[in-house]
Amino acid sequence: MKKMLSAAGVALLTALTAVFAFGQPAQAATGFSVSNGRLYDANGTEFVMRGVNHAHTWYPQQTSSFANIKALGANTVRVVLASGDRWTKNSAADVANVISLCKANRLICVLEVHDTTGYGEDGAATTLAKATDYWLSIADVLKGQEKYVIVNIGNEPFGNQGYSAWTTDTSNAIKRLRAGGLTHTIMVDAPNWGQDWSFTMRDNAGTVFNADPQRNTVFSIHMYGVFDTAAEISDYLGRFRTAGLPIVVGEFGFNHSDGNPDEDAIMSYAQTNRIGYLGWSWSGNGGGVEYLDMTTGFNPAQLTSWGQRIFNGANGITATSREASVYAGSSPSPTTSPTTSPSPTTSPTPSTPPTTTPPPAGGCTAALTVVNSWQGGFQGDVKVTAGSAAISGWTATWTFANGQTVSQAWNATVSGSGSTWTARNVDYNGRLGAGASTTFGFIGNGSAGTPAVTCSAS
Repeated sequence: MKKMLSAAGVALLTALTAVFAFGQPAQAATGFSVSNGRLYDANGTEFVMRGVNHAHTWYPQQTSSFANIKALGANTVRVVLASGDRWTKNSAADVANVISLCKANRLICVLEVHDTTGYGEDGAATTLAKATDYWLSIADVLKGQEKYVIVNIGNEPFGNQGYSAWTTDTSNAIKRLRAGGLTHTIMVDAPNWGQDWSFTMRDNAGTVFNADPQRNTVFSIHMYGVFDTAAEISDYLGRFRTAGLPIVVGEFGFNHSDGNPDEDAIMSYAQTNRIGYLGWSWSGNGGGVEYLDMTTGFNPAQLTSWGQRIFNGANGITATSREASVYAGSSPSPTTSPTTSPSPTTSPTPSTPPTTTPPPAGGCTAALTVVNSWQGGFQGDVKVTAGSAAISGWTATWTFANGQTVSQAWNATVSGSGSTWTARNVDYNGRLGAGASTTFGFIGNGSAGTPAVTCSAS
C-alpha cells in the first residue's frame, strides 16, 4: 500500500520538468512484445490492459476470483505474489496454478513480487535483487508461458528514501532475468511508493529500457494522491507517449490516505490514448483502506462504489476491455452470472483414442491431458463430453498408477480415496447439450501421468 507524501514531495510533481529523448523501442521475437510505445500480444495484435489487482498471496483460497474478475469483463489480472523475504513464499506449483487459472479464464497474467514495497523506507521490504532471485528460482514454470504472462519484477521497489538507486537496480534486475532465460515482457514499477513524484522513473526510463537486450520492458506508474488533477495525469503519461515508451497505470484507486486521485481523468486519458490500467484491488484490503475493495468479501454480486465505478462507469472495464487475441477461438465468456467460470483457452487433444462407438444416450466420455509439468508436479486438464443426448450432471473418475495426488482443482469438485480420484461438476458446468463439452483442471503432485478417465452422467 502507499505512504503519505510530504508537501515538498508533492510539489515536485508540478515543479520538475524534463523532456524525454529516448530511442525507438525494438520489438521482441516471441510472446508479448513492445514496439513504439505499444504492447503487442504474440499474434502481433495491440493489447491494452483493462483489469484489476488481486491479492492472491494473502488470500490463496480465493481461486474463484479469477473467473469472477473475467466475468465482469477484465482482460488482465495483476497477481500479488511473495518471494518469502517478507511474506510466505508462493511456491512454483502455486504460481503454475495461478497461470493455469488465468489461462482457463482467458486472462493475461501480470505476476508481481510484493516484498519489495517501499524498500529503503520500510525496513521489512526487500531488494529488487532478491525479487529477481525469486523469479529465477521459479523460471521453469514461467518459461513457455510468454504468450500469457508478464513479469512485474517488484512492487513499488523504493519508498521516499534511497530511490536514486532505482535506475541501476532496475537495469541490473532486467539483465539478470534475461541472462536467466526469461524472454517475457517485463514490467517495472516506479519508486516513491510507486508514484514517482521525484520523476526518477520518468527521467531515466530510456536508460532502463535500453538496458533490456530485448527492448521488451513496460513501465508502471501507480496513481494515488500525487495524481489528483487531470493536468498531472496527462503530463506524466503524455511524456511517455511522446517518447515512444510503453506506460501502464499498474495501480490506482478512487480515494487514498495521501489524497484523492482523479480516477475519472485517469480512465479517460487511458482510454483516449490506448494506455492500460489495473485498479487496486479486487477485495481483502485492510489497515484503514478497505474503501479500495471493489467487492465485499470477494463476492462479485456485491460490488462496492469503487467496484461499480471501475467496472461499469464511464471508460470502465466492461465498456473498454478487449480480450487478448491469443485466446481467439475459445468459447465465449458466459454473461448470465458473475460467478460463471469461462471455458479454457483450447480443447486439449485427448490422450486416449476417441471411441468408435457413440456412448449411450445420456452418457459421457472424458479424457485427461497433461498440459504442463515440472519437477515434482504437473497440470492436468480433463475434457468431459456429453453423448448423443443432453445430460444434467457428470462425474469423472481415474486412478493414478504411481501415488500421485491432487492439490488444487478448478471447474470441478475433486476428491480422492487412495489412488482413485473423483471429479464432479460444479453448478455452472453440469448441464451439457448432446455432444457438448466442458473442461476442468487440476494441479497434481508427483510425476506426470495420463490415466484413463471414466465418465458417468446424470
